[in-house]
Amino acid sequence: MTVPSLTEPRQLDTDTPPVLAVRGLWKVFGPKADGVVGTTLSRKELKEQTGCVAAVRDVSFDVRRGEVFVVMGLSGSGKSTLVRCLTRLIEPTAGEIVLDGEDIRKADDRRLRELRRHRMAMVFQHFGLLPHRCVLDNVAFGLEIRGVPKQERYARAREVVDLVGLNGFENSYPDQLSGGMQQRVGLARALAADPEVLLFDEPFSALDPLIRREMQNEVIRLHHEVGKTMVFITHDLSEALKLGDRILIMRDGELVQVGTPDQVVGAPADDYVRDFVSDVPRSHVLTLRWIMRQPLMDESLDGPVLGPDVVIRDAVHTVLSADRPVRVIEGDDLLGVVTSAEILEVIAGGQER
Repeated sequence: MTVPSLTEPRQLDTDTPPVLAVRGLWKVFGPKADGVVGTTLSRKELKEQTGCVAAVRDVSFDVRRGEVFVVMGLSGSGKSTLVRCLTRLIEPTAGEIVLDGEDIRKADDRRLRELRRHRMAMVFQHFGLLPHRCVLDNVAFGLEIRGVPKQERYARAREVVDLVGLNGFENSYPDQLSGGMQQRVGLARALAADPEVLLFDEPFSALDPLIRREMQNEVIRLHHEVGKTMVFITHDLSEALKLGDRILIMRDGELVQVGTPDQVVGAPADDYVRDFVSDVPRSHVLTLRWIMRQPLMDESLDGPVLGPDVVIRDAVHTVLSADRPVRVIEGDDLLGVVTSAEILEVIAGGQER
């Protein structure tokens, strides 16, 4: 099973409105929660003075159509509360959650059920499979709830079972499957409904490292094949950098930074993010945009050509083996050049841009 390149930039739809727009989202737990919205008290001060906890504080962001949008933070940062607010599994205290122009907070119970069944699907850390049903029955379960005719729902279930690589296990039961295979069943069940947005709440954190990497690659492969918009929650920076087109970093319920992986690593918003990314090999994340320079007057400009979004690690062989500066070109424009000096500076850990 071929996994698409992790370093090849994905083309996102930036010309149309976002598929999901979150504005001023708050979730406060405790008495008189509405009165806490807008507070500037710290989490500790708020707890001491009001008995309330602001798990999500004034968070706003957009998710573009076809994007893998990762929300990352340590335990207690509010990331899981945030994703549950998006489907109103937890009721937000204030703010807007707009899915394709429709404010989910204004939906009544019937409309909310429709949205969850047809337009948004969630994959949890704990698989939630029905133990008395085989793989195919579990995958078809959501369609059964929607009233899809039996022949149609099982045809769709077989399609997605094939898509997630579970051919031959259709009649197996959950307790006969490994953790990774059970998570594939959960993923297939979510995909079967053909939702607009897939939400993942730390789905792989209970898996061992080898299976976890396998499932990360599976998400990347599926994203390239089906192109779904994905919101992915994780506490693991390497997972965030591997999967995310953009990453939102949270701390104490607040948004700290939103950016592409190279922006987060190359231009951390504060010391908190800087500490987070301090151990990340910069050459594995930063692109040639970060290290290219303007050519000197006497430099030859007939060397090899690379694009500005090529990750530095992938450019090493070309740059180090070239006897002339490598030209960084986008379209018909020469943006800059890169030589072995710039590459070696990053590899040596001296690049601080």
